[in-house]
Amino acid sequence: MSTTKSADSPDPKREPQAVPTPADAIEDLSAFGENLATAWTLGQQAWARMATGQKGPLTGSGSPAVDPFNVMPAWIEFARGMMTRPDKAAQTAMNFWTDYAQLWRQSWMRALGAKPEAMASAKGDKRFADPAWTENALFDHVKQTYLLAGNHLLSTIADRDDLSANERQKVEFFMRRFVEALSPTNFFATNPEALRETLAQRGENLVRGMRNVIKDIERGEGTLTISQTDTSAFKLGENIANTPGKVVFRNEVIELIQYSPTTEKVYARPLLISPPWINKFYIMDLDPKKSMVKWLVDQGYTLFMISWRNPVPGGPRLGMEEYIRQGFFAAVDAVLKETGRKSTNVAGYCVGGTMVATALAYMAKTGDARVNAATFFTAQTDFDLAGDLKVFVDDKILESLRDKMESEGGVLDSQYMAQSFNMLRSSDLIWSYVISNYMLGKTPFPFDMLYWNSDSTRMPAKLHFNYLRDYYRDNLLSRGKLTVFGQEVNLEEVMTPIYSISTREDHIAPAASVYRGMRKMGGDVRFVLGGSGHIAGVINPPAKSKYQYWTREDGQWPETLPEWLEGATETAGSWWPDWDKWLASQSGEQVAARPPGRKLGVIDEAPGAYVRERD
Repeated sequence: MSTTKSADSPDPKREPQAVPTPADAIEDLSAFGENLATAWTLGQQAWARMATGQKGPLTGSGSPAVDPFNVMPAWIEFARGMMTRPDKAAQTAMNFWTDYAQLWRQSWMRALGAKPEAMASAKGDKRFADPAWTENALFDHVKQTYLLAGNHLLSTIADRDDLSANERQKVEFFMRRFVEALSPTNFFATNPEALRETLAQRGENLVRGMRNVIKDIERGEGTLTISQTDTSAFKLGENIANTPGKVVFRNEVIELIQYSPTTEKVYARPLLISPPWINKFYIMDLDPKKSMVKWLVDQGYTLFMISWRNPVPGGPRLGMEEYIRQGFFAAVDAVLKETGRKSTNVAGYCVGGTMVATALAYMAKTGDARVNAATFFTAQTDFDLAGDLKVFVDDKILESLRDKMESEGGVLDSQYMAQSFNMLRSSDLIWSYVISNYMLGKTPFPFDMLYWNSDSTRMPAKLHFNYLRDYYRDNLLSRGKLTVFGQEVNLEEVMTPIYSISTREDHIAPAASVYRGMRKMGGDVRFVLGGSGHIAGVINPPAKSKYQYWTREDGQWPETLPEWLEGATETAGSWWPDWDKWLASQSGEQVAARPPGRKLGVIDEAPGAYVRERD
């Protein structure tokens, strides 16, 4: 006799489940209705708060600028070209409707039991990871319709040969953001996960979500500032930025931190790191398992870190020259005085590296030998291939930006920079949190990198304008036309040994742009291409065994990065050990470990006071 039970046979081991009663159903509907009403009321409160307090992207207060990113001229040129080429417009429309008809045909075939292949693949697209986007015929049709329409819109721009390179880049960038905003995952009625959770939770997720909205609006003082992580989970100096050290120098621009040694012997030549002033230095000093600072100290380097002060409205008007003199040069002098050395090694991250390169070019011009060797973390020195950030830099935007910064006391609010960077990856850094925080009502997960990302700083007006105009727009440094302290500087005169790490998926400092700039340096450059992006590709400790990096040992510098890669060798894991080998060769003999502040004295405990200043 078979012992297999039928699907309808009761399982004696399973607890009997209560059958819902009409009273239960009424209670569920009542709770659902109350939650929906509460969510609606909270939503009205949120809109009212935003209406009274929101600032425009390029205005000091009041109504937003009509065209803050000066995209309208490019759109007009795009539309004009379409109207003057009716044959092209007609062919574009015909291609779309032909593909859409084919999509309908495949959707009907699926409804009748067939399994046709998808026309517009979403493979690897995290937005459509929910099984319903594949298993449910209706949601699959919505997804494929969206992907089909988006691909056609973007291909229409790519096929245009009557737009300038700048116009095409700007139209394509904002069209891509438009397409990403219209993703069906971003709308409650077409998001299967949101609908499913709302039914399961009787609308409680919507109440939590609207409370999250109000909390984020209050945090942004009237502007919706999306929370990406639970900021209450981190405290500077305790579970983040907690590598032991002392503040040994301070002026109105920087604090200088010297970290306590963990080895009996250290390399004779110290290392000074200049982080970007757009965010704070402790991206390099997160928890001990991923802290670059701790790792460097453990390798036996005497490490100094610049901590930039967060500028305040009405403060001193400081530009690139002031940041070089009062920031970088002041730090170099302090490091040499503290250690008794004649030269130091330096490193610069992102814009901090651009500043270091500028300083090195000036030092080469004037015969200043205080820097022995330099490392650049995803730092650009040539901006012809600077990527999507260039869409934010033209004459009209710079003029509006300067007016905005002047109206705010000579600084740029940190929210503007944060919004600009978030736009570069809007699906990951904006819409995913809209869905999670507001539709699903989840509390953001505590993540140290995102906590650092939220701890942004104001931009000093003069410095920011110098950077956008002289570097991004006019590319003066790379062209040998930049004047620093009265001297026209040239990267080709920089003979300092250099180690440069770029990352393959960097959307802020594209690897091709970094490579192009490093080719113009006059001395010996070790160029390395790492995996991942601007942050994760740099902060990649060996213990994690993640990603990979590429090196080339033949000393050849082909014109383009793809050509360089053809002769490169791939190595699994972190690039840090490769850098350590190079850096050790530049750091001299071993000497007794140096306690912080032996000559300069101790002002404060690391991570210091400046890093704790928030907007």
